[in-house]
Amino acid sequence: MTAYPEAFAAHLEGEATTVCQCWKLTRKDGVVSGFTDHDLPLTVDGVACKPGSGFAASEARSSLGLAVDPVDVEGALSSADLAEDDIEAGLFDGATVETCLVNWADPTQFARIRKAVIGKITMSDGRFVAELESMAASLDQPNGRTVRRICDAELGDGRCRFDLGQAGFSASGSVASVETADTIIVAGLGGFAAGWFANGLVTWTDGAAAGRTARIIDHLVRAGEVAFVLWGPQADAPAPGDTFTVIAGCDKRFHTCKAKFANQLNFRGFPHLPGNDAAYGYATDGGNFDGGPLVP
Repeated sequence: MTAYPEAFAAHLEGEATTVCQCWKLTRKDGVVSGFTDHDLPLTVDGVACKPGSGFAASEARSSLGLAVDPVDVEGALSSADLAEDDIEAGLFDGATVETCLVNWADPTQFARIRKAVIGKITMSDGRFVAELESMAASLDQPNGRTVRRICDAELGDGRCRFDLGQAGFSASGSVASVETADTIIVAGLGGFAAGWFANGLVTWTDGAAAGRTARIIDHLVRAGEVAFVLWGPQADAPAPGDTFTVIAGCDKRFHTCKAKFANQLNFRGFPHLPGNDAAYGYATDGGNFDGGPLVP
């Protein structure tokens, strides 16, 4: 239940009210933006809320139980904080949105009426519609680990524990040319074998995409040049001269973990998990049923 400050509650009980909605948007990278459906800028709880985006919200409802009650927030892509390229790049995916009911005549009087997470975002004709999912939505999603043969850690994270600072596992380079929307020719990586950076991450250090990362699908060496095939077209396409850092790729297989990184003790998969043939097998004459491992 929303708690209303005493002064704000008294205002709401009056014959005439001066209220609007404000939204505090916090991206996963820590960037905070504020928006309002009022026609003037407001500062609410230290956050400057801008009216230029033309935000408008659909009807909100709260159901008993664990039902997910989505709310749509619609606005124009006219704010510097709401660029179409940033939305396409996924910078707003999973962002937290706090909805406040505010007395625009006295913005110190406000109440937080909802906290949600951005789910699906659709865009058309210079406008966007963001679906805000309640915190209960996380209870309607698979959580925890999945038992499978491949590793479910990210190379170099706290579960993998591999030191990417070791020589040969990270490098810097630059874009020599752009071949297609998802393929670039790079310079400065001639000493690495083909495929070394496949499944790795490239982080742009300058240019339009500075600070962003992209997954490398393939690392090719051909006719004296090195090419990276990236995961789909980039929202801010790299340009010749843009610099980057890159880390070695891991395909999450146990053999790769052992042979390429010598990190098999930290492998976070189940490489000896029996396959479907064992799961659907049955006892036959002459079989070995001594209780030993199915996979040596």
